[in-house]
Amino acid sequence: MVASAEALVPDHPPSTSIRATADSADLARFGYEPVLHRKLGRYASFAAGFSFVSILTTIFQFFGFGYSFGGAAFFWTWPIVFAGQFLVALNFAELAARYPLSGCIYQWSRRLAGELVGWFAGWMMIIAQVVTAAAAAIALQVVLPSIWSGFQLIGTDSALTSHDGASNAVLLGSVLLVITTLINVVGIDWMARINSLGVTIEIIGVIAVIAVFFTHTDRGPGVVMHTDQAAPGPFWAAFLASGLMAAYVMVGFDSAGELSEETKNPRQVAPRTILTALTVSALGGGLILLGALMAAPSLTDGSLSTGGLAYVIEAKLSTTPGKVVLACVACAITVCTLAIQTAGSRLLFSMARDGRLPFAKRLATVHPRFGTPVWPSVVIGVLGIGLLALNLGNGAVFATLASVCIVMLYLAYLLVTVPLLLRRIKGWPADAAVTETGGKLFGLGRYGIAINALAVVWGVAMAINLAWPRSEVYTPTGGSWWMLWAAPLFVLVTVLVGVVVHRLVTPSRSLIAAAPEPQIA
Repeated sequence: MVASAEALVPDHPPSTSIRATADSADLARFGYEPVLHRKLGRYASFAAGFSFVSILTTIFQFFGFGYSFGGAAFFWTWPIVFAGQFLVALNFAELAARYPLSGCIYQWSRRLAGELVGWFAGWMMIIAQVVTAAAAAIALQVVLPSIWSGFQLIGTDSALTSHDGASNAVLLGSVLLVITTLINVVGIDWMARINSLGVTIEIIGVIAVIAVFFTHTDRGPGVVMHTDQAAPGPFWAAFLASGLMAAYVMVGFDSAGELSEETKNPRQVAPRTILTALTVSALGGGLILLGALMAAPSLTDGSLSTGGLAYVIEAKLSTTPGKVVLACVACAITVCTLAIQTAGSRLLFSMARDGRLPFAKRLATVHPRFGTPVWPSVVIGVLGIGLLALNLGNGAVFATLASVCIVMLYLAYLLVTVPLLLRRIKGWPADAAVTETGGKLFGLGRYGIAINALAVVWGVAMAINLAWPRSEVYTPTGGSWWMLWAAPLFVLVTVLVGVVVHRLVTPSRSLIAAAPEPQIA
């Protein structure tokens, strides 16, 4: 009797099956066969973007950097950067609704401005994601030895700038990249479960840190008006430099779009999770910054600049609760690395199936059982480990490279927002923003041109600010001239190498002919 009753129950509710069929048909309209597994729901999609931003990881890393330039008043760079990035996110959300495709930065740019511009957007994004994955993985060295000395497997000095610390950082980071590669290989469902669990732990950690700071304050919120600890010179210059901290943090919110082909009902889900991931990150991060400034034992002894957030946590928490918070940071670092690698592998896959990369056929192959592009995940992992090795010979070079890669992210974003603005001026979108069933899609409507134009101005200004050759940023302990000019030089080298690679893959054209831009009726 039980068996016969169970036999009457379908494996999936009819609505789920119908939705999956509609999503597959939608993808086919772009000229692509649905080969990735659609298993991401709304929370998993949100988690992909939130974990890439990873405020618990990045603020932990860069708080001291921001304070050392702008003093307590550097707090105001946070809402300013959020406002600028939210303009970008609004445009991305509209594109995610209309082009729910993996490798979204490449796909959006290509469909807006043509193959060449799209290819370079994808190329810059790939390089940035590889470097960012390595930079996230190396952060384990800042946390794990503080939790338990047994994590210091090489030598005794855990400082990242020491030989022992650098060597151990490479080892821990490499192990993490191997683990995240395996997770990405075995399936999007495992990635989603682990990432969602990690994000939940991170959110709990963020709430706990905020609660501790706001219940152990040494001063009021007026601290954010203090400029006395700013770097010497004009405050505006110090303020611009301190803004790099927030600029380093608030990127990667587009990851929900990168996973569109593995998301259920992506036209509806991805736009909202892109905006939600950035907004929640900004709110949580802003409260952490404010709370840390209010709770810091001292603003003048130099500890905030050198110790950053860890200094405040250690001062306000006893050993055990402090280690619990650090464990939350370690979880955040892990899922941050996982999310970056996942986004990068989908971008590689997306470009490869169009025949736009060397070894495209292998990179575009999806494992028949796992439903994942295995080789792109392996490539991101191997390249990330290779970059970690730079930290052994010269930690300053790795730190410079990590800073420069953020410039690449902003340039890749500009290769989407600039063509989009040009298309808007010519009348894009010309069709009604609805689905085949009449559902409403996210759109900016009559405000589109204004929001898009502001996003472009913002992107250009931030790219210049990030790349400006400041010795305090690129050569704080001294270095060669090329390190000072690392950002523009790295961009130039990336473009030149990209020209060579693009010419190599041009004869192959597409493995799959992309369909014309679909009309959404």
